[in-house]
Amino acid sequence: MVATPIGNLGDLSPRARSTLEGADWIAAEDTRVTRKLFAADGNAPRGRMLPLHAHNEHAQAERIVELLRGGAIVALVSDAGTPAISDPGAVVVRAARAAGLPVFAVPGPNAAIAALSVSGLQPHAFLFCGFLPATGERRRTAIESVRRVPAALVFYESPHRIVDSVADLCTVLGGERTVVLARELTKLFESVHQCPLADAVAWLEGDADRRRGEFVLLVDEPAEAPAPEDAQVERVLVELLAELPASRAAHVASRLCGVPRDQAYRLALALKSR
Repeated sequence: MVATPIGNLGDLSPRARSTLEGADWIAAEDTRVTRKLFAADGNAPRGRMLPLHAHNEHAQAERIVELLRGGAIVALVSDAGTPAISDPGAVVVRAARAAGLPVFAVPGPNAAIAALSVSGLQPHAFLFCGFLPATGERRRTAIESVRRVPAALVFYESPHRIVDSVADLCTVLGGERTVVLARELTKLFESVHQCPLADAVAWLEGDADRRRGEFVLLVDEPAEAPAPEDAQVERVLVELLAELPASRAAHVASRLCGVPRDQAYRLALALKSR
């Protein structure tokens, strides 16, 4: 499973290049796209190309298993990024493992992780949701199913659905949550914009260029619902913060109220920002 660039061809790792060059077969989502990786260096792949996409993956999985059983080395790639992440590949992996054959990862570019790294968000966890459904009702139902998840939400989206999807995110999740719109990552017109969900549609509609290219949408984790003991901790922290820095106040409040120190510290920071 070989990760390939999501835009900048210079991101193909030396190990990925040597794996592709040494493979007997290259299973590619679009063989034309994969050939461009070699054309950039003026090389041609040694192995034969094997088309593998969403419409033929089950049939091709059987063929790949037979190739592997015969001793062939098969490299599997998608058009961009890490295979099997919102792209074909998982069916082949399951079939190979079920047949007792080894599968190895050649890690590299991934749009979701790249977007998280430049987002500035610091969630306790994140949930990769992939592409949202295309139609409004199904899309809003999908968003509702993750509305209360205590994690940042990561979505992929195409340019022709970006405005509708962001509008539905705002409707279901609420306009106060922060969204990061990462567009065309690693490409010439890469951009990353952060704003409240309530402002995102207007920002997108403010310039047609902002709606071009492939998107990663990151919605910050929801504000924590106050626990019953938070009111007591807050009263203690208000008094302590009048005399102590946030870290020290949180330490004392944690001991006095019997709550985790990181919980007290987050509440202390929230109180200081009011």
